[in-house]
Amino acid sequence: MTRAKLASGIELEYDTFGSPDDPALLLVMGFTAQMILWNEEFCQRLADAGRYVIRFDNRDCGLSSKLDGVEVDTAAVLGAAMSGGPLPPVPYTLSDMAADAIGLLDALGIERAHIAGASMGGMIAQTIAIEHPTRVRSLTSIMSTTGSRRVGQPTVKLILSAGRRPVPTQGDAVEMGLEMFRKVCGPT
Repeated sequence: MTRAKLASGIELEYDTFGSPDDPALLLVMGFTAQMILWNEEFCQRLADAGRYVIRFDNRDCGLSSKLDGVEVDTAAVLGAAMSGGPLPPVPYTLSDMAADAIGLLDALGIERAHIAGASMGGMIAQTIAIEHPTRVRSLTSIMSTTGSRRVGQPTVKLILSAGRRPVPTQGDAVEMGLEMFRKVCGPT
């Protein structure tokens, strides 16, 4: 894994697979998910099919920059988004995260890329396509939403469970993450 320092000062941890001479494919993971959820075998198969695959940790996730001392009332943000009400103050937006992804492409010297995002990563990918259309060869948005309150909304119970209090230990954080994946993905 490698780290790129963007012009914004944010540092993103990333991996690449394949040849930089092939068309680039930027994989964007979603809320609290590290790049390793795009598993190595999957990334290597895409590279073997002729793509230069880039996966990365979004800011505040995995090994990328963390905004220390920043607390967000997740339940209030999700509630405002669902109701169409004003958002409470947030330290950054999907637009900022899209700019991070473009900054990573800049750091790698990549002018245009195929963009694929999962969950909130799909929303980031859509934002990249809207705000930086000349940088996008194609867009794939997986298990995501447009952000419209009329499309693909989670249940109130799921929204409330996402706004839980901070966890005291790493083990508690892992358990909370697994619990959230079970809620989102359903029984296996």
